[in-house]
Amino acid sequence: MGEQARTAPRRVERVADTRLPTDHATFRMTAYRDDTGMDHVVLSLGVSDDDGPDLPPPLVRVHSECLTGDALGSRRCDCGEQLQQALHLLARTGRGAVVYARGHEGRAIGLGEKLRAYALQDRGVDTVDANLALGHPADARTYDHCAAMLLDLGMRRVRLLSSNPAKELALSALGIEVVERVPLVVPDREENAFYLATKRTRMGHDEADQDEWEQLLAGRIPASGELGHRYGDLNRADGPLVLAQLGQSLDGFIASRTGDAAFVTGEQDREHLHRLRALVDAVVVGAATVACDDPRLTVRAVRGSNPVRVVLDPRGVTPADASVLTDGAAPTLWVLGGDTPVGPVGEHVEVLRWPDDGPMEPRAVLDLLASRGLHRVLVEGGGRLVSAFVRAGAVDRLYLTTAPVLIGDGVPGLRVAGEDLLSDALRPPARRYQLGDDMVTELDLRRRGAVPSALAADVPDAS
Repeated sequence: MGEQARTAPRRVERVADTRLPTDHATFRMTAYRDDTGMDHVVLSLGVSDDDGPDLPPPLVRVHSECLTGDALGSRRCDCGEQLQQALHLLARTGRGAVVYARGHEGRAIGLGEKLRAYALQDRGVDTVDANLALGHPADARTYDHCAAMLLDLGMRRVRLLSSNPAKELALSALGIEVVERVPLVVPDREENAFYLATKRTRMGHDEADQDEWEQLLAGRIPASGELGHRYGDLNRADGPLVLAQLGQSLDGFIASRTGDAAFVTGEQDREHLHRLRALVDAVVVGAATVACDDPRLTVRAVRGSNPVRVVLDPRGVTPADASVLTDGAAPTLWVLGGDTPVGPVGEHVEVLRWPDDGPMEPRAVLDLLASRGLHRVLVEGGGRLVSAFVRAGAVDRLYLTTAPVLIGDGVPGLRVAGEDLLSDALRPPARRYQLGDDMVTELDLRRRGAVPSALAADVPDAS
């Protein structure tokens, strides 16, 4: 094959541009026809034909057609899971594309031949030798039409979502600059473990990442394990997600009457809190919590990236020397009410002005964060702020940790509006797990039904 044939993308024609609503997101769907008459599609989000070079490179998955995996849910391969995981990650990042390459069935040997190869694999032949025994290359795929579609959509520089180094080399030779290759590894299953091991040992694919926490940080859902059980549903949730967390005593206080809160819950609960921080885009606290506790709001107890720190301060009571304003550990949004004066702040701090100095309505706060690309949010404290978000019906999942301690009097934890009848009380689906001496109750507030009018009223000051 000559140099020109290897580096010149195949000609493609754009034949349709429309929308496709899915469980993950509503994607732009662009159809192409290549010069052999084969149709392909690109699902994209947050990209347009005229994007400038200053925008970050999109996350791109070039996915090979696989009827058995993609449509029929086969467990002989990892294709269907990879496709769904790619769409999930694309929805989370908000900018990128999945190129669905037709004609790649069975690494481009066709559906019938792939099933003949399956029959050989049933007798113990691995996937590479099965293709070779049928007179086919181990991998007959080409990517010139994929490169042509990406170039037509203005995606010359990409972050490639793939565990196959050969795919990166092929696209690079076709004029696509791969600035980063992001591995896409789904957990092995009993039915495909031999197949996946062959891809790694004989075709150079990335090794599986079996560390539960690393899988969760990458947006995947571990197939098993305690962390997967505890946090996997958070990665299953597509689109915006609002979590809230409180640690309190058995009698419902988050601090003593002097304000001493060090520490109501134990070390394992603090690790749990840091895991929640690592799995969201932003963590929200009220200014009163910052003034009392001087939290750092960073990820320190586990591996992970620090979320954006958001301080809601309607009356401008955040101390100038607070850690969130001075330590530079993470980007910080200081949301100030009205015309509250503010002195010099660190380069990591951005001051946002709220329209007035009254309570900051929870859903308006979430809209503000969403406008800045912060869609996964943890509301961390204090008790009044978490209660305000719960009462406004703005929380999807609440983590309420109770410690085996009786404070007797102090700063209240979670408070919702009272009901005259127990039948009107909130009874959301719940699950519980032990963290040392503490008990975490996880409440799925998305499934609690309509929020009673009494809960939606009288949202307190969010500071």
